[in-house]
Amino acid sequence: MASPEPPREGTVARNIGVGCITAVAGFFSGGMIAVFVGKFVGSVQGCKPPEGLPACNWWVYAGIGAAIGAFTLPVLALRRLNQTRP
Repeated sequence: MASPEPPREGTVARNIGVGCITAVAGFFSGGMIAVFVGKFVGSVQGCKPPEGLPACNWWVYAGIGAAIGAFTLPVLALRRLNQTRP
């Protein structure tokens, strides 16, 4: 016997809320992880970052990582949230 479907009106608002919150969280977490990766890449390349900066070209790594994180975290969260339960 199949489980009853939740009302459609409640899931749309829930999905929008979850998507917005996880997009912001993914933006910042993806950027921080990418700068961490950039620090390793810079050390392997022998790049010496300027005083006070975490890595060489950190803004490139942060921008790409933030864009990836802002897309992937909401997609993963919404896929998991909207899975049908057995």
